[in-house]
Amino acid sequence: MKLTVLAAGAWGTALAIAFAGKHEVTLWTREADVAADLAACRENRRFLPGHRLPENIAIATDFAAAVRSADLLVVATPLAGLRSTIEAVRDLGVAVPFLWVCKGFEAGSGLLPHQVAKEVLGEGKGVYGALSGPSFAEEVAAGQPTAVALAANDPDFARRMARELHYGRLRIYANDDLVGVEVGGAVKNVLAIATGVCDGLGLGLNSRAALITRGLAEIARLGLALGAHRDTFMGLAGMGDLILTCTGDLSRNRRVGLGLAQGKSLAQILEELGHVAEGVYTAREVDRLARTLNIDMPISTAVAAVLEGQMSARQALEGLLARDPKEEVA
Repeated sequence: MKLTVLAAGAWGTALAIAFAGKHEVTLWTREADVAADLAACRENRRFLPGHRLPENIAIATDFAAAVRSADLLVVATPLAGLRSTIEAVRDLGVAVPFLWVCKGFEAGSGLLPHQVAKEVLGEGKGVYGALSGPSFAEEVAAGQPTAVALAANDPDFARRMARELHYGRLRIYANDDLVGVEVGGAVKNVLAIATGVCDGLGLGLNSRAALITRGLAEIARLGLALGAHRDTFMGLAGMGDLILTCTGDLSRNRRVGLGLAQGKSLAQILEELGHVAEGVYTAREVDRLARTLNIDMPISTAVAAVLEGQMSARQALEGLLARDPKEEVA
């Protein structure tokens, strides 16, 4: 299969490396200097240093040619770039199926990625889906065993692509719940910020476990309200991704929380991070959606308030601890 990865950040580069073992891969970037360095050094020294690109990965800067030559597109931009990328593909007049690996709710619109795709392409048009689950780019690029879920607007396409892209080190499982896969991937980033705060304040492992567990309840509450299946949140795109992002030292969102606990400003944290932390932009949309749907999501609401500068990390913690007790499954 001819596969084009759109965007040569850390994730795009890692996936290109992973898929090159089975497929004919083109890695596209709009940045000419990045493309030149990739071609000359066979390494993404800016975004994913230390991982060599196989010689059979083609490097491209011609968007139209890269898209038209593909049987499948993998959109590896941050969520903020998803809409414009889909628009650019649409404007070429080609009907290439695509997957995205970004996670979150679009800033401003509050839309999930599949809703963005539907809005751009029109109702019932296009074949697309999400690849999501517990996965750090560095480990995928290094060939460390990873398992993720693939869901799409066409279940047959999801199953077919899961078979095509699956190999021993990157195990891909088809899922028929696109909404649930996306909600799990979006909200876990917000909860990873909360867990980073918890760890940064030195509250201990008991607190971390409680926070992750109650956070999973928040994810499920929102997902079910949006039409997701409960079982999805017990799988790779739910519990699996949540655990990894909340506890893994490679988690950008967790590092945001650690910085907030240290009293750093959000601007300083993001400058030091040097990469997109999707939870920062998703928190506001999750909080807004929860309020609109009248869903109780106290952890997510507290994270949004801290990021907006409405309270400190410690004040948010005290607010959560002061909440009245309730039934666990309520």
